[in-house]
Amino acid sequence: MGSTSSGREAGARDRDSEGRARNARPRDGLGRPLPYGASGVDRQPEGVVRTPEQTVAEAQELLDAGRPFHAHEVFEDAWKAGPDRERGLWRGLAQLAVGLTHSARGNVTGGARLLRRGAGAVDEWAADTGLPRPYGMDLAGVTAWARELAANVEADAAPVDAGRCAPTLRGAP
Repeated sequence: MGSTSSGREAGARDRDSEGRARNARPRDGLGRPLPYGASGVDRQPEGVVRTPEQTVAEAQELLDAGRPFHAHEVFEDAWKAGPDRERGLWRGLAQLAVGLTHSARGNVTGGARLLRRGAGAVDEWAADTGLPRPYGMDLAGVTAWARELAANVEADAAPVDAGRCAPTLRGAP
């Protein structure tokens, strides 16, 4: 088998010692794969255990920087590592970040669908728990943002600027 210009064997797959895909390929700011050898943005480390406050702060920084794909990974860590009773919240927030990612990539249908699905999950979680402002987050404001952005994405049918369209998780007190 011949080598590619990046030094990888043609047809070789990037796997860890247990055979799971590592996907070490460089990515752009919206998480899209770039050619091997290209310079991409740093990826979020996976499996990091953060406090909920750290999760919100780090995700907000990434959202503000126009990196919703990376914010989704931070929310996903919280979803997987957090208490069972909070998984619906973090999963819904991860869906909102993925919805923004798809909207920024120009995937109108997928973006709007995930924004609405995430808003519904966050709304449902807040209703079930009676906690509209967990960890200082303004869940009503976040879900209103998501539904408005979904409508705008469908109406404009054009990619959005992820940094300019980012939600403010904590909103006004």
